[in-house]
Amino acid sequence: MTNVLVLYGLPHSLYTGKVRSYLRKQGIGYRERPPSDPHFAQVVVPRIGRGIIPVVELADGSVVQDTVDIIDHFERAGVRYSAYPKTPRQLAVAHLFELYSVLGLTRHAMHYRWSYLDRQKAFLQDAFGVGGNAERTASVMARMNSYLPMLGVSDETIPAIEESYRQLLQGLDAHFTQHPYLVGTQPSIGDYSLFGPLFAHLGRDPVPLAIMQRDAPKVHRWVERMHAPDLDLVEYNLEGEHGFAAGDEIPASLSPVLDQIAVELLPGLTDRLKFLRAYVASGAAKPGQPVTSKPHQRIVGEVETSFRGIPYTGGVQPYTFLLWQRLQDAAADSESVRDLFAARSLSALLEEKLPIRIRRADNIEVWDERRD
Repeated sequence: MTNVLVLYGLPHSLYTGKVRSYLRKQGIGYRERPPSDPHFAQVVVPRIGRGIIPVVELADGSVVQDTVDIIDHFERAGVRYSAYPKTPRQLAVAHLFELYSVLGLTRHAMHYRWSYLDRQKAFLQDAFGVGGNAERTASVMARMNSYLPMLGVSDETIPAIEESYRQLLQGLDAHFTQHPYLVGTQPSIGDYSLFGPLFAHLGRDPVPLAIMQRDAPKVHRWVERMHAPDLDLVEYNLEGEHGFAAGDEIPASLSPVLDQIAVELLPGLTDRLKFLRAYVASGAAKPGQPVTSKPHQRIVGEVETSFRGIPYTGGVQPYTFLLWQRLQDAAADSESVRDLFAARSLSALLEEKLPIRIRRADNIEVWDERRD
């Protein structure tokens, strides 16, 4: 049993960054420890069934894994700056960024980290070397590097990935010139999700960080703001004020970014949905059962898909559908959300019917009710 909340994570971990930012913004005290800590292997891993970060160990000794579960745990308890807007359009857009950050920006983050290994090897070896075990460091780095093909990173797609990163930085930089966060003067679940890749990889590793600092200073400043223990609104003359924009407003400055998300997100999601429908129809997804046969496995198969029109073979991760489900649940039957998504060519995200629901139970995803 611990006397203070413990966050098991690492500075260069995408998902740890998301949770760390949230805890800081809420003023929740914590102590961060690496997964090489003996207590993690001896106590935490047996409780969650796999070695994965981030994990929080609460003061009563219970553990919570996954950023969604961790953030929602504290939201239920009450926090000073809720991550969830109360109005439908802002909530749906926040969940859209949550989905895009996982399915879309993980590709960018992993490309810039590992495709430029020769230019930032010393930095990454130092980051992954926490714990002082050189053999383990080399093994973990090699395993992370091996994920690139599944994410769609190849000689053919790299030019498109880098063009996408430049376009995203341009769009976000214009938005953050006018607004401190995505949909108001406090961060939403979309901000926390976006922060994961834009900090831990793209805003920290030497190669993509240099691009961000050079081409998108407002995005880099937003990264700093997201890591601050307060709202950090000094440039906007808004000290003491916070909240999501009035009237369920979605700033017009986000429109180019939403258009980019539609182009990049929909093909991969549509192709993966076809796979899921066949997978469910085959009887492989049994309600109440874990989504994969082993806790550390994250995909249930592979699918031929594309990124910006360039084909690749990508993994089908049930967690993606959990996030898509959260978006659809947030949108519900809101006409204003339907109108917004239609205007940005995102209607398919609301109209496509997922064949089965997914829920989190005992720190893993399990198949829930079918939706035939």
